[in-house]
Amino acid sequence: MSLKKLRKEIDNIDGHLIGLLNKRAEITKKIGTVKAARKAPVYVPDRETEIYRKIMASSPGPLSAESLKAVYREIMSGSLRLEKPVEIAYLGPAYTFTHLASMHKFGSSVSYLGCETIKDVFLEVEKGKADYGVVPIENSIDGAINYTLDMFMDSELKICSEVFLEISHHLLSKERDKARIKKLYSKAEVFAQCRIWLETNLPHIELIAVSSTAKAAEIAAKQKNAACIASELAAKPYRLKILESAIQDSVHNVTRFLVISRQDARPTRNDRTSLMFSVKDRVGALHDILVPFKRYGISLTKIESRPSKARAWEYYFFVDLQGHRLDSRVSRMLKELAKEAAYLKILGSYPVGEGV
Repeated sequence: MSLKKLRKEIDNIDGHLIGLLNKRAEITKKIGTVKAARKAPVYVPDRETEIYRKIMASSPGPLSAESLKAVYREIMSGSLRLEKPVEIAYLGPAYTFTHLASMHKFGSSVSYLGCETIKDVFLEVEKGKADYGVVPIENSIDGAINYTLDMFMDSELKICSEVFLEISHHLLSKERDKARIKKLYSKAEVFAQCRIWLETNLPHIELIAVSSTAKAAEIAAKQKNAACIASELAAKPYRLKILESAIQDSVHNVTRFLVISRQDARPTRNDRTSLMFSVKDRVGALHDILVPFKRYGISLTKIESRPSKARAWEYYFFVDLQGHRLDSRVSRMLKELAKEAAYLKILGSYPVGEGV
């Protein structure tokens, strides 16, 4: 078959796709009307998970699962906008990794609000100025983000979803030759994650820590003989060249982000529950509080401790466990846990995100 005929077939298929997508959009608008009448949340993480699962299971190829998911991410992003204008608060400014994670979750059709601090993200959602918020919670190299953990002590917001993002650092500059670079801007944590590459390739360069990788890109764009380490996303808006790609020392540099909301998600077949508790002041209290997890066969995937703001030497424990709070075994375990704990707070149950 000739190239002209093959392209004609694609044009015919595209015509059918456009018709079907618009038909889907009309139904989406009706769903939005029903949700508005019921005051139901516009973003439903369990429904999102179900759609992705069905797409992956029903596709015979040759498109990869990741390609199909990327297509449907944008379809669902457009659908969210049809149902209701959606605002996503994130730890900004624009073109940071949290911005990238937010777009990876919600697509390009919703609105984004960059915030200066993690606390500001929580406040925007609590006040209703944003529908959802995206904040970092842990990095595979640097560990937990303590500021985010601390915010859950006082906030009543829930975790409704999570996003895993592979972190890839790039050397960006207006200069064409890295030998001309005299100053390098980025976050202190980023310098640490690229330490071996920097010692090997730019051993005598001046490292200047700033508040974000996006700020580093902004500064590098205005100065001669300057560069930054930032995401690939930051190169285009600041008109910077990518001199070196993927300069991080570890190939397994992954950050986990949480989506916070005023409600959590309904059960799926693969969920995670996050909670925090404090123990009673007695010998063996921590051992005793972990017994219900073992009794009901509940697997813990994370446990972190943070000092209490109220009393010296008093700690809160943050735990991630497999299962949804409404699952029968998890529900029974939580009832026993409440009896043993001095304080217990469920931070949310939500679908397990796809790891990298």
